[in-house]
Parts: sequence; structure tokens; C-alpha cells
Amino acid sequence: MTHFTIDLSAITVLTEAQFDALCANNPDIKFERTPNGELVIMAPSGGETGKDNAKLTARFVIWNESTDLGVVFDSSTCFRLPGGGDRSPDVAWVEKARWEALPPDFRRKFPPICPDFVLELLSPSDNPQTIRAKMQEYLSCGVKLGWMLNPEEQQAEIYRPDQPVEVLDAPASLSGEPVLPGLVLQLGWLWEGAVK
Repeated sequence: MTHFTIDLSAITVLTEAQFDALCANNPDIKFERTPNGELVIMAPSGGETGKDNAKLTARFVIWNESTDLGVVFDSSTCFRLPGGGDRSPDVAWVEKARWEALPPDFRRKFPPICPDFVLELLSPSDNPQTIRAKMQEYLSCGVKLGWMLNPEEQQAEIYRPDQPVEVLDAPASLSGEPVLPGLVLQLGWLWEGAVK
């Protein structure tokens, strides 16, 4: 999906309350906010990306229902990260005890928590460098494991705290161990179905 970043610093610093009001007043538009207060407007994804993202989310939901270890979120969920940004990963997972520790009204809004796991699926119009910067932001906020999947390049990038990024060419599967115990995500379908 295409992202447009607007630097509002010449006129204002976009606060959490202003961001919340902007989202509430424009429910048909997907926004993010960078730690610097820049507004990110995200266009809807195309059919192939939407289809692939739905498949990925479903696989995480099925795994999570069998383990009951946490909570899975789709790309519509915006997390209020401790580093100051408001971000919506394509797939996110939060360990159950951490999620349940949040007061119910915090869970209904943009949850003020960093997911334990995030996945970003690149669409053909995404800038990989922008998404890599977003992955680093997640790590700096406490993500324990992150995957960036690039179907066009048939690559997976694995992000872990205090480790270099691991780049894999068309891996058949990825293991979520130890963050997502027992999860093995098969990826052959994603690489085979990539539209070039």
C-alpha cells in the first residue's frame, strides 16, 4: 500500500489527542503517526496484497487458537508505541498476560503497548527502506520478533533485538520460536503467487 508522510512541524506537532480526533473524524482513512509527529496516510491495498495479508492473518489466528498464548491483530489495529509513534502492522501478536494487564478501556482504544511480534507484508508500491525503518522502530519499542515479507523480491527479513537483520531468499517456511512457540509459517504459496 502506498504511504504518504506529511511533516506538520512547520505549523504544529501532532499530539496523541489530535491524532485520535483525526482518526475518529475520518474513519474511512487509515493513518499512522511517526515518533516525530509526522502524519502517515496509507492508501488501501490492492487485491493481491489484501488476499495475501488475509491468508497470513488467518494462519496466525489458527495457530493462536490452538495455543491460546496471546492475541492476534490484523492491519486495522493501531498500537500506541512507547517510542511515541502510532503504528499498524499488517499482523501483530501480543502475549496473553501482557494484553490482559491492560485496562479494558485501553484495549478498546489504540492500545498503549508494543506487540511482541509484528509482520509487514510489502505491496508493490511500498518503499522497502521506509518499511525497514518502521521495523527498526518496532525493535526500539520492544518487539521481540519481526518479519518483513517482500513477495516481489521473494525475500524475508527477520528482525530480532540486538541482532543483525537476517535476509532469506524465498524461504519455504519461517519458525516463530521462541517468541511464537510451535508456529511454523509455510511461505511457498506466497512466493509462487507473487505477481511480477
